[in-house]
Amino acid sequence: MPTALITGATAGIGAAFARRLAADGFTLVLVARDQARLTASAAELRKRYGVAVEVLPADLSLDEGVRRVEERLERGVDLLVNNAGFGHPGAFLEVPVADEVTMLRVHCEAVLRLTLAALPGMRSRGRGYVINVASVAAFFTRGTYSASKAWVVNFSESAAAEIPEPNVRVMALCPGFVRTEFHQRASMDTSGIPGFLWLSADRVVDEAMRDLARGRRVSVPSALYKAIVSVGKLVPRNLVGQVSGRLGRR
Repeated sequence: MPTALITGATAGIGAAFARRLAADGFTLVLVARDQARLTASAAELRKRYGVAVEVLPADLSLDEGVRRVEERLERGVDLLVNNAGFGHPGAFLEVPVADEVTMLRVHCEAVLRLTLAALPGMRSRGRGYVINVASVAAFFTRGTYSASKAWVVNFSESAAAEIPEPNVRVMALCPGFVRTEFHQRASMDTSGIPGFLWLSADRVVDEAMRDLARGRRVSVPSALYKAIVSVGKLVPRNLVGQVSGRLGRR
């Protein structure tokens, strides 16, 4: 059976990836900080899908946590989903620099290190996949979060371009607003976001897996968000920044 390692696997998009891949018959390695939630998630997946599930508690903002996951990846996986991430409960100038550095460690350093830990084994076997979860925010200007996700997109595309093996792929996944606990954890007021902008985590994962199979390097789920990204590239960046800065946070 193929093996998939998923970071941030106990909630939201990460949990949706775990369900989808379990249904597809993958052996799972679930990574998150909360041991209790990991254990509960693993038990539910084993019961529902009858697959083997390994739990790996790790804080990806710490070097020790990243090293633990690197060591597991070096033993070999078929699919890596770098999904762990978070948002800040304040605007850029209001957030302590230590918190900003923590975000960069999780969104950028961990993604870099874990991708590089997984790729050698994938290349030697001639097959393997990496999905780095970014965001539609990567295409707009909105503080450190969007900047870090822009790095994820650029890094993923750059890595994909340098891999000669046709069956080893790296893809950035860029969802828009997804109904998860992400916004509540970041203390974001989402009351002003229209209902039609929200996607389900399961839909995001389904479209991501379809785009991965097609060999795409960037996946933007839903026709609506594809259009938003396309239009955003034509609008002056200072105007885009003003609009995006007001949307979803007060």
